[in-house]
Amino acid sequence: MIKWLNALFSKTKTEDNTDCMKPKVHEHQKNNIKNVSNKFLIVGLGNIGAEYVNTRHNIGFKIVDFFAKKEGINFETVKLGSLAEYKFKGRTFLLLKPNTYMNLSGKAVKYWMDKENIPLENIMVITDDLNLAFGTIRIKPKGSDGGHNGLKSIHATLNTTDYTRFRFGISDEFKKGKQVDYVLGDWGDAEKAALPERLELASEIIKSFGTAGLENTMTSFNGK
Repeated sequence: MIKWLNALFSKTKTEDNTDCMKPKVHEHQKNNIKNVSNKFLIVGLGNIGAEYVNTRHNIGFKIVDFFAKKEGINFETVKLGSLAEYKFKGRTFLLLKPNTYMNLSGKAVKYWMDKENIPLENIMVITDDLNLAFGTIRIKPKGSDGGHNGLKSIHATLNTTDYTRFRFGISDEFKKGKQVDYVLGDWGDAEKAALPERLELASEIIKSFGTAGLENTMTSFNGK
């Protein structure tokens, strides 16, 4: 009887110790592990059509086009836009140019975000900004639409402003009442000369967002 009791308690103690040695994963940790994604959606905003190609309002298109050419990847026509895929350091970057025109950009963003199962924190939207001097970079984790129709559409469709936006300054050097003409106008000669260096920097920002994270990217590039 004594031997049987000793054996029983010895077995229970061993099993208890084994259970204690197992790493415990709490429920919120399981959710975090489940939600980790190495896929990023980089959205360049712009308008389709040859007449818009070199306009200030199309800087989002111009940046992702430059990135794709630099990295030797091609855009393919897909539902609601053009898409290019780039793989780097274990990450997958999906570059999207919505073909919905600026006012309906949110429709394309939502579709590809859902289709590719990309979390909100892995989305970056590239847009022009009249409130910044030409070529100035501002990367923010959230914010208002600032009157930008593309951002208004994304806000309305996603029902949130909590996504990363990469604002590229186009300045406000226009006469009163000429804002639309200015935004939809071609770059000036001085701007054209300065753009290549700015586009190189923008390409670095895209890579940094996916590999170094948002906070490090803001620290490294904001104000440059």
